[in-house]
Amino acid sequence: MNTKAVIYHITDWLKSYAKSAKIEGFVVGVSGGIDSAVTSTLCAKTGLKVYCLEMPIHQDVKHISRAQEHLNNLETNYNNVTTARVDLSPVFEALKAEMTAEGSADQIEMALANTRARLRMTTLYYYAGLKGFLVVGTGNKVEDFGVGFYTKYGDGGVDLSPIADLLKSEVYELGQALGVPESIMQAPPSDGLWGDARSDEAQIGASYPELEWAMANKDKGKVASDFNGREQEVFKIFIRHNTANSHKMNPIPVCEVSDTIKH
Repeated sequence: MNTKAVIYHITDWLKSYAKSAKIEGFVVGVSGGIDSAVTSTLCAKTGLKVYCLEMPIHQDVKHISRAQEHLNNLETNYNNVTTARVDLSPVFEALKAEMTAEGSADQIEMALANTRARLRMTTLYYYAGLKGFLVVGTGNKVEDFGVGFYTKYGDGGVDLSPIADLLKSEVYELGQALGVPESIMQAPPSDGLWGDARSDEAQIGASYPELEWAMANKDKGKVASDFNGREQEVFKIFIRHNTANSHKMNPIPVCEVSDTIKH
């Protein structure tokens, strides 16, 4: 991949979008992962104002240290970047205390993980509203359009998505070119929604290289029976997530009511 050309294209796209929207800057949530690190750096390279937020909720210490390392680097290298930390742990606990715990342990755990993401989205839009900025999404192509590995109205609730047409492997290429800290480059991808360091691969059941392979083969019209062994298993994992999460990736269904019915 021509990383230099891609970086220029995305930063120019960000600047053009902001200009057309008459907006002076961006708000980005930084988690300590590669996607948010690359996205926030691309925003910084536009020269427009960038407000980067770290929003821990009982976060694993490794995530916090990586996020802080990246934020420190951004502030050192870009004078248009401002960073802040909003500890949402007390808010999360207060909300939990007011909600009934009906359902299985797995259902409750998943609902709370998604609640974490939605609290962060609310926080990003709070600061975007105060500053008149745009909330920038950090999802990549595999997450956003392959397996739907994000929270609806959580990290999926954004104004624009600069890296959503890039595969995870391509995001890593940009990270290398942009000088993203090695601690982030080497860390196993994780959504940081569980209060521990569990990886995306552990949750999904396949690695990002495997998911990219499955996504490419689905686009070619392949089906699970075309493969054997681990390849067949990975393909089935991809299709299962792609199908179950289609409600996130497709437009919200609208019930159309014709004039004939109305009148």
